[in-house]
Amino acid sequence: MLEEKLILKSLFLSMFNRTRLLLVFILLGASLLSAQNCKLKLTGVVQDEESGLPLSFVNVYIQETFTGSISDALGNFVLDKLCPGNYHLVFSHIGCDPVHVHIELKRDTLIEMKLAHNSTSLEGALVEGTKSIANNQASLSINRQAIEDNSNQNLSSLLEEESGVHLIKNGSGISKPVVHGLYGNRLTILNNGIIQSGQQWGNDHSPEIDPFSADKITVLKGVSAIAYGGGNMGSVILVEPKKIQNDPHLHGQAGYVFESNGLGNTLNFRLEKSSSILAWRVSGSLKKYGDKRTSSYFLNNSGTEEANVSIQLEKSWKEKLFLEVYGSTFNTRLGILRGSQIGNLTDLELAFTQDQPFFTEDQHSYRIEAPKQHVSHHLLKLKTSYYFSNSKWIEFILAGQLNNRKEFDVRRSGRTEIPSLSLNQLTFNAGIKYAHNFDNDWHFKAGSQLITTDNTNNPETDLLPLIPDYFSIKSGWYSSLSKDINKINLAWGFRYDYEFQNVAAISSSLPREVLKYQNNFHNVAGLFSINLEPSKTQRISFHSGYTMRNPAINERYSNGLHQGVSGIEQGDVSLKTEQAIKHTLGYKFLQGEKFSFEALTYAQYFRNYIFLNPQDEVRLTIRGAFPVFQYEQTEAIIFGLDLVSQFAIANLVHGKLKYSYLQGQDLGQNLPLVFMPPNSVFGSLAHRTKKPIVLTSKLKVEDLEFEVNNKFVFKQNNLLARQDFVPPPEAYNLLGAKISANLSTPKLRVRIFVQVDNLLNTSYRDYLNRQRYFADDLGLSFTIGTNLKF
Repeated sequence: MLEEKLILKSLFLSMFNRTRLLLVFILLGASLLSAQNCKLKLTGVVQDEESGLPLSFVNVYIQETFTGSISDALGNFVLDKLCPGNYHLVFSHIGCDPVHVHIELKRDTLIEMKLAHNSTSLEGALVEGTKSIANNQASLSINRQAIEDNSNQNLSSLLEEESGVHLIKNGSGISKPVVHGLYGNRLTILNNGIIQSGQQWGNDHSPEIDPFSADKITVLKGVSAIAYGGGNMGSVILVEPKKIQNDPHLHGQAGYVFESNGLGNTLNFRLEKSSSILAWRVSGSLKKYGDKRTSSYFLNNSGTEEANVSIQLEKSWKEKLFLEVYGSTFNTRLGILRGSQIGNLTDLELAFTQDQPFFTEDQHSYRIEAPKQHVSHHLLKLKTSYYFSNSKWIEFILAGQLNNRKEFDVRRSGRTEIPSLSLNQLTFNAGIKYAHNFDNDWHFKAGSQLITTDNTNNPETDLLPLIPDYFSIKSGWYSSLSKDINKINLAWGFRYDYEFQNVAAISSSLPREVLKYQNNFHNVAGLFSINLEPSKTQRISFHSGYTMRNPAINERYSNGLHQGVSGIEQGDVSLKTEQAIKHTLGYKFLQGEKFSFEALTYAQYFRNYIFLNPQDEVRLTIRGAFPVFQYEQTEAIIFGLDLVSQFAIANLVHGKLKYSYLQGQDLGQNLPLVFMPPNSVFGSLAHRTKKPIVLTSKLKVEDLEFEVNNKFVFKQNNLLARQDFVPPPEAYNLLGAKISANLSTPKLRVRIFVQVDNLLNTSYRDYLNRQRYFADDLGLSFTIGTNLKF
């Protein structure tokens, strides 16, 4: 027994000594590690992405250590006394989208960052996959920060303040972009690389895309849009989510926005994570608005409800093969101003002249009743890219889209809940693209696209369809070639498109009969551009192109009441293919952060220009009294000028000025063109604090910014009184303001902003808003938003 006790005691002492020795080694090792390795240094330089000039006063923040630095006059920054490990860095600067970077720090490291300013770019590079292809085209971009701060708005409204871009509206919640006077069928919108296919023929049909799912929205205003589908007549809108960041940690954000006008609520979220197996991102948004308000009365039945979700999956193999799967669903219910539906001719004439619309009530409501719209759009996309080398790659795309639209009128005999228009559209997209950057600065791209569309009216309406059933096949082939010669870039492009249409319309005369049409269209497009850099601070670009666009289905075959815009629209089966020649000339001067100036002038001549012309007629039907519009064709020209200037005063105040001038002329009849945007001026002044405000050891206020802005829209004087049902409205001026800041902790980053629109509660009507026939535009509105990121 004694011997066993001695053995146990000996074992215990041995274990105790070993444990003590182990603890000593651990503490010593930690001490040595802290003493030796927590002296790592992270240095870097920050430059403007476009000019390559250094950026000063850039906030560089490490989330894990709650420390940061500010870049100096040469763009340099230093972060020292860092331990080895994983860090998340945030780079922020006024006018730039914040950039988030994940690094694994093992030794002293030098990094180079380039930040992109949110400004018009007359000459840029389109990034495709992970490689940059010189594209040299007139463009402007909306960055992620602007998208998040305006997540309560639709895609079109996000673009409204950009030079050369206007909105054609039907009330407060329905709008579509107008670029250099063109909209609808003449604009191509790409949703994550897929040509958006829906019922975009109507002025009351907003693009069915949730902008919150995108990281950048780009408008190509030149003629260098050869790769994006025929018929765009020179303007393309790209809605692009970015590639998922190579970060193994879960990151996300959640936001909420409240708007006083309409008592609107918007919720959104985004989550993403990357791993060696799969990278994924999911985002979604919910919106609910009630009746909007003008400066003096409610716009009854102008509410909106919306629910959207998108999912993005990415997989790569050895940086050679990339696979992306993207799916989205967009669903909305929209109210149409009740006062725009008039029962007889006398009341319609009165509605055109009175200050307040019929059916106006003195209280706010979330009810959405007829007239209204129910719209859903679903997209599924598969993209595969293979890189033979850093300069040569090929891409394949397959996608399907399903669009469903129902429009409801105020109908008699209890049939209001039966839609007056019910359409299903199924679209299939396929495409292939090849690009090669040669060593001698030649850049080549070629590709092909196939699009089939099956558009069907549901028989539940018991009415003659406004748009007939049709099936179409579109196929296109394109190629482009560019060459860099010192500081000159030359580019050429060619495109051929073929479209087959099989249309089944119903006659409006009795007895009813099915009228069948088969159409074959052959369209070509070509472009040439030259871009010069006389110096590091100046750039000049010239683009010239020819395009053809065949008549759209609605332009030839519309026949009846278009409830959404409260008008009767009539097509013309004899319309011919449009032909257009467009020239643009751009100049840019960029002097770092202190001053920049850009000018873009353009002229576009049309042969067989198709437009919706107001007729000298109002028509009484069993569904009410409505103005009549006819699709017509003429020879026309549209020309204009966009000016943008940004400047800084002593690095304390940053300003922006924009001016857009546009005029359209019907050369065939020697008349102004209808529905052309009036000229406008926009200006803003902003001040952002340079250094963070430290509240506690764990809480900082960064990027505190104050902004005031003003928009002045001129009266559309280039129009005769007899060309429309009511004269163009008077000029108006809108004053706005915004305060925003970011609150940072080691784990979270919270953005808070307060915005005021139409600060003076101005009463006005906008020429491009079809609701102006009956009511004023929106009055004073306060918007409060917050966004939490982790």
